[in-house]
Amino acid sequence: MTEKKTNTTSFKRKLEADNNENITKRSDSVTNFLVKRQVIVPKVEPQIRYTPLKTGLCYDVRMRYHAKIFTSYFEYIDPHPEDPRRIYRLYKILAENGLINDPMLSGTDDLGDLMVKIPIREATNEEILEVHSQEHLDFIESTSRMSHDELLKATEQGDSVYFNNDSFASAKLPVGGAIEACKAVVEGRVKNSMAVVRPPGHHSEPESAGGFCLFSNVAVASKNILKHYPESVRRIMILDWDIHHGNGTQKAFYDDDKILYVSLHRFELGKYYPGTTNGQYDQTGEGKGEGFNCNITWPVGGVGDAEYMWAFEQIVMPMGREYKPDLVIISAGFDAADGDTIGQCHVSPSCYGHMTHMLKSLANGNLCVVLEGGYNLDAIARSALSVAKVLIGEPPEELPDPLKEPKPEAIEMIDKVIKLQSKYWKCFQRRHGNSGCNLNQPINNSLLSKNFPLQDAIRNQQYEQLSKEYGFVKFPLLKLKLDDNTVLCSPNIYNKNNIIILVHDTPEIWANRNPISGNIDPSTSVIIDSSLEFINWTMEKDYGLIDINIPQSLIEQDNYSAIITSQEVLCFMWDNYIKYFEPSTKISFVGIGDACAGVVHLLGHRDTRNNTKTAISFLGSKTLKPLVPLVDETLTDWYFKNSLVFSNKNHTCWGDSDHKKPRKKYGRVLRCETDGLNNIIEERFDEATDFILDGFEEWSDTESSS
Repeated sequence: MTEKKTNTTSFKRKLEADNNENITKRSDSVTNFLVKRQVIVPKVEPQIRYTPLKTGLCYDVRMRYHAKIFTSYFEYIDPHPEDPRRIYRLYKILAENGLINDPMLSGTDDLGDLMVKIPIREATNEEILEVHSQEHLDFIESTSRMSHDELLKATEQGDSVYFNNDSFASAKLPVGGAIEACKAVVEGRVKNSMAVVRPPGHHSEPESAGGFCLFSNVAVASKNILKHYPESVRRIMILDWDIHHGNGTQKAFYDDDKILYVSLHRFELGKYYPGTTNGQYDQTGEGKGEGFNCNITWPVGGVGDAEYMWAFEQIVMPMGREYKPDLVIISAGFDAADGDTIGQCHVSPSCYGHMTHMLKSLANGNLCVVLEGGYNLDAIARSALSVAKVLIGEPPEELPDPLKEPKPEAIEMIDKVIKLQSKYWKCFQRRHGNSGCNLNQPINNSLLSKNFPLQDAIRNQQYEQLSKEYGFVKFPLLKLKLDDNTVLCSPNIYNKNNIIILVHDTPEIWANRNPISGNIDPSTSVIIDSSLEFINWTMEKDYGLIDINIPQSLIEQDNYSAIITSQEVLCFMWDNYIKYFEPSTKISFVGIGDACAGVVHLLGHRDTRNNTKTAISFLGSKTLKPLVPLVDETLTDWYFKNSLVFSNKNHTCWGDSDHKKPRKKYGRVLRCETDGLNNIIEERFDEATDFILDGFEEWSDTESSS
């Protein structure tokens, strides 16, 4: 039994040995076969240049030496907004989040694995004189020798600037830093760069300092890069997202086609700093630079992510792709950030990251970020951190409210900018096509004119229908230079005891636009005239009706001309006709759109209370108009009692609160459940007509049937 077991064990071992030998032979055979096969893709190094590079960082503590001279204890506890700590806090948050390695925050040379230090230097006089005049350079240089009193006097006489004896040396550092940050990108030493510098620069014009800025850092850097790298950098795009217009940068390149300057800023009819018309959206450049200046002007405060993302998607990125810059520079002011009390806007850190991410797609990623404004230390730090992460290679964080709609005023402004810039940029012409229409040719209301204004055709059709169905006639305006069909009235107007005065804009058009040419297809477009509801209702009641159509300006729909026209027409009508009606005549005003401004103006400038019983305004998204009581202070209370003002649900007057109420001088303002003039008229028509009947002391049909 033992012998049998031994033989079995020996057999198993022999079998295993044979199997191992066969496996080895097969393995060698496969190896020989693979060696003999042709290599399809040999091992190669990755063909990329961008990813392995680090992000450059330019920073120096010496830029903090430029500081305001304190003249009181209050300046010490409430420092100047352009605080030296701005760059310190920005640098500190980069270290706190591990983007740089500098435990002492001293500006060490070795910043770690993600960012590399770009040594800063003072700009030379020759470099500064590429943009600034010799007189301006000499003045800033003279501050280093001024006495204490002379420095205070220069500060007092300046335009929102301050000086000390270190200002000249400190101001040359951000200029030199911006130049070196751009050079590092252009020369391929870094993939992109961030210049954490101060004082800011974009308000400094060639001949003067202003707005906390001594030298124009980005403008000087751009000029010198174009000068010294003519083969690799032929075009530069400067994107200025500071909440203030960069008047200095714009002035330096207004006639230069080598620089595309795009600025997003608050303007508000020039009332917001720097408060010049140069920041208006219609400033597009001159000479060779015409079409290479783009101002995206916010008409209201409180804008945020929705508005900035919409502007980037609709204007900035299409422009940038068509321009094909070799270098992109961001004038990165963070005073539009949420929490900044000067900017009073709500751009989130993640939005700054998204905008940076989009701009990285231009110029093969050659991007330099140069600090401008931003005066809330926490907001500037958080926003800059988001930008720095994207520069290094992180994707931007999600927007906090991606579904939020832009403000209507911002949408209208962006559309205006696109329409204006479509003269110069092909990317906008599909949306605002004008094939066959030369706007340089005169536009008049003659049917023999090639360029015939559509609103005239609409008004002519209105007159024809009202005349045919109700016997309306034209009401003469005599001295006013307006079409004779501007004012129409129902028959026997002087014999009516109750009169509706309807003041409205040209009706809206729902149009089908050709996606290629941008032209409107008239065969599939319709006119939506909600004023007809009031006309039909008035005629059913056998009231008198005066229909006033306020035309818009033809080429530029700035609405201002329509507001002035409505004021002039209403006052003219009152002074020459309406006030001579019978004393017992009862009048109700109904305004639609911008034309409402004329009604409010009339009620404040003339005492109409003996005849006027109600005043109803359908504003939609238009701006509230306050009643200015030039006749009697009690007019405000009377107007509030006898008015209804219907606004869009999302009108800016309501802000973010459902409980906010506009002041009495605006009338009794009511918030509708919908948006759009036609929608709110349909929603509140019964309420408006009941209010008129109550003013006329008549029962409404809806009340009697209920």
